[in-house]
Amino acid sequence: MKGKRPARIRRRSTYIVALALVAGLGATVPAHADEPAYPFRDPSLSVDARVLDLLSRLTLAEKISLLHQYEPAIPRLGIQSFRTGTEALHGVAWLGKATVFPQAVGLASTWDPSLIRQVGSAVGDEARGFQQTRPAGWGLNLWAPVVNLLRDPRWGRNEEGYSEDPYLTGSISTAYGTGLTGGDPDHLKTAPTIKHFLANNNEAGRDTTSSELRPRVLKEYDEQAFKPAIEADAATGVMSSYNLVNGRPNTVNPALDDTVRTWTSQRLLNVTDAFAPGNLVGSQKYYGTQTEADAAALKAGIDSFTDNDTDSAPTTTAIKSALSTGLLQESDVDKAAADVLSVRVRLGEFDPGGGRYGSIDASVIDSPAHRALARRSATEAAVLLKNQSGALPLKKTAKDVAVVGPLADTLYTDWYSGSLPYAVTPAQGIAAKLGTSVASSEGVDRIALKDAATGKYVTAGTGDAGAALKESADTGTTTQFDVFDWGSGIVTLRSAANGKYVGYNWSNFVNDQAQPNGWFVQQQFKLEEQTDGTYLLRYAGYETAESWWSNPVYLGPTGTDGTLGLVSKDQAAHYTKDVVRSGVDEAVAAVKGKDTAVVVVGSDPSINGREAHDRTDMALAPAQESLVRAVRKANPNTVVIVENSYPTTLGSLQKEVPALLWTTHAGQETGNALADLLYGDANPSGRLTQTWYRSDSDLPSILDYDIIKSDRTYQYFKGQALYPFGYGLSYTSFRYGGLRRTGDGYEVAVTNTGSRTGAEVVQLYTHQRTSRDKQPLKQLKSFQRVSLRPGETRTVRLEVRQSDLAHWDVTRAKWTVESGTYDVLVGSSSTDIRARTAWQVKGETIPPRDLSRVTHAETFDDYSAVGLVDESKASGTAVSSSSDGAWLKFADTQLGKGAQEFSARAAGTSPGTVEVRLGSPTGPLAGTASFPGTASPYDYTTVTAKLSGAAKGRTDVYLVLSKGLRLSEFSLR
Repeated sequence: MKGKRPARIRRRSTYIVALALVAGLGATVPAHADEPAYPFRDPSLSVDARVLDLLSRLTLAEKISLLHQYEPAIPRLGIQSFRTGTEALHGVAWLGKATVFPQAVGLASTWDPSLIRQVGSAVGDEARGFQQTRPAGWGLNLWAPVVNLLRDPRWGRNEEGYSEDPYLTGSISTAYGTGLTGGDPDHLKTAPTIKHFLANNNEAGRDTTSSELRPRVLKEYDEQAFKPAIEADAATGVMSSYNLVNGRPNTVNPALDDTVRTWTSQRLLNVTDAFAPGNLVGSQKYYGTQTEADAAALKAGIDSFTDNDTDSAPTTTAIKSALSTGLLQESDVDKAAADVLSVRVRLGEFDPGGGRYGSIDASVIDSPAHRALARRSATEAAVLLKNQSGALPLKKTAKDVAVVGPLADTLYTDWYSGSLPYAVTPAQGIAAKLGTSVASSEGVDRIALKDAATGKYVTAGTGDAGAALKESADTGTTTQFDVFDWGSGIVTLRSAANGKYVGYNWSNFVNDQAQPNGWFVQQQFKLEEQTDGTYLLRYAGYETAESWWSNPVYLGPTGTDGTLGLVSKDQAAHYTKDVVRSGVDEAVAAVKGKDTAVVVVGSDPSINGREAHDRTDMALAPAQESLVRAVRKANPNTVVIVENSYPTTLGSLQKEVPALLWTTHAGQETGNALADLLYGDANPSGRLTQTWYRSDSDLPSILDYDIIKSDRTYQYFKGQALYPFGYGLSYTSFRYGGLRRTGDGYEVAVTNTGSRTGAEVVQLYTHQRTSRDKQPLKQLKSFQRVSLRPGETRTVRLEVRQSDLAHWDVTRAKWTVESGTYDVLVGSSSTDIRARTAWQVKGETIPPRDLSRVTHAETFDDYSAVGLVDESKASGTAVSSSSDGAWLKFADTQLGKGAQEFSARAAGTSPGTVEVRLGSPTGPLAGTASFPGTASPYDYTTVTAKLSGAAKGRTDVYLVLSKGLRLSEFSLR
């Protein structure tokens, strides 16, 4: 999907000049009662004119009030309050029951932009429906979609993103955003904000870690995920992320203005992530005062501050202080306020009747049409990973079926999910499909925990509210708990007495929760086996990993009545684990002799990684893996559904079971969708949007963002994937013809050679055979999803232009298409290539580097032991050495008849040297510049060195740095 390319128009400054002209619009006396009283309420005027009129009528204090998430009403102008930030990732969230679509990674797995646009439109309608009652947390500025690239599948928020590929991410986000906006940027259904700018793909230390982006990674990878939706006016702004990029917090990233706003001629409303402005002074310690921090954020391109929850006073006070001290001018406030008002005008807030979409009411929420769309989405989102010997689809005549596993008869929701209006579980969906009951078992152990010292049992309460856990002499159902294994040693305990999960409420442990939930997921435990065979019960809620947590984490009786509380390890109770019922035995009994066994395993999205918590591994939980093996042994007609939010390594199970179907947590219609797929009423058509690796060892550190050097994602990964990017099976087969160049693309004939109607996702990749720079092994450039009847052939056109072959030339800081041969590869996945051709491209040849010009140090070609850091707090990137002998490579440099002098801008608090070497980091030494040290890392000085006669001709130049030295720019003349 190719976005439009608007002229790069900068409007912000024109608004300030134009304020002087607004008086001509005036406040008019309406001739009729239904005419607008002010020009800003007149829909016949342009958006710009209406914004300018309204801005001119506001006092400075009122304009400042617009810069916080919670914008107060302005009664004298009849303006209601406004709030940024309704969550709408895969449905409207946190406002009540609403249609829940598959998680974002599942939506992207459809590879169906047309469908995703419909989903976005439905979500936008439901957001409008909630507008009629304006519940707490309501707003038409939606914080969705998330376009952060799924570079590392261990990212805790993998479920929120779309793909590891920027082109696919841009296609899906543009489709979803267009649905949310309604497709007309001047008349918005809702105002989507894409998250989280920029390079936010780790949760560990997310507010203090720096994502280091060399220019090629920044331009070719991370920015390309954000640009398409903004360029297509499918989003009305970006949210800055918590992390730093190259040493600078994204809350003050100048690219918010200098880059993002150049992608569109529309005004953008950029917001901060929650509490991020406070981090600038707090955890990041980047500024000394909130006044300095908020002023810097506004200058960088932030328009709305999400800070201190509903209390806007700290933000407005800081802005006023910045104005009084000269850190800000009123024009800075006017620019940001105009950005906010532009979105509010385009939402129809000041139009009669609320504008084009003002009549949408709550009847659209969970409507029959949206239910049908949720089912279709969940169906298309699933990916068939394996289907040995035609194990699927199942026969409807074989009705004696067992559905087992921890996710067989439940649906889990994630942090950004709406409240399910109803839930169709896999077991329910299959039972409805067959018109009969099915055997079911969760396959989890039911245990009792007996204090080895006292002989008393851990006892829970009955009734929905449960009770505080305590040790007692009871031996009945109140002492029994179902143990769910989620991997990494984490289990949840569900009380058999009332079917509720045990959690910590900051005072006691109570069985009162329907599912694990909350910001701090307090329903997590570890059963730690001791050498004597007893177990310690460890509390493992998410808050126990926080730096502020200092309480003990083990359980033991603390009250006179035996109530359990937190105690130190040496005081922890030692429990024997009595297995009341074996989950494996129960599941095996359920599947024996059945026509089919369906095992549903996977994750709990509140536990297996989520916001603020990355995954430590990608394996299936050990108990779940054992369950699958036991069921498969008991019934060879076993199919497995993996229901989670991320690629899974799967171990040897991938080889052992005949059929594997993957789905994300797919919302209210999960069960019906799975039943449709299992029994052939729908043909699997989902495709993977990430590489599924065989092992965690295939991945470097999650903090390594240099996908080029570390060979990350399908673009550079040289290993053998478990399942490759773009992979997915069908119940039918497809044949591809040859490729034919036509206009700005290629055509290929695709034929359904099977006996079922099915959808193929035709994918086009390119590969540049030779280049000055390291190039991707292959790169997605176009795709089309096409549905074909048996025997039907269709010509599929895949758009790809010569300009799409460009990469970022660091030597000249520009996009360039190199002359040469490019492979064009078309197929069913990134590795299943069915047709190929060579494309001879006449572009340009990148000339040798000219280091006689001032060169930014960050534009290196290769490096060792260096990091990218902020040149100053306001702008720029420098290079910092982490050890003596760190080096930067500047390849293919033309020094001509000889360079005489090396000059560089350096900073750092310790003295050091910069060596100029030729050919390699240990090659001939051409010169050494001595650096005396400076007062601060931001205090630069110029260092020079005379160069020897060896510094001539065409060669690779290496700069070898001593530890702690920062290098901004340099030249060889």
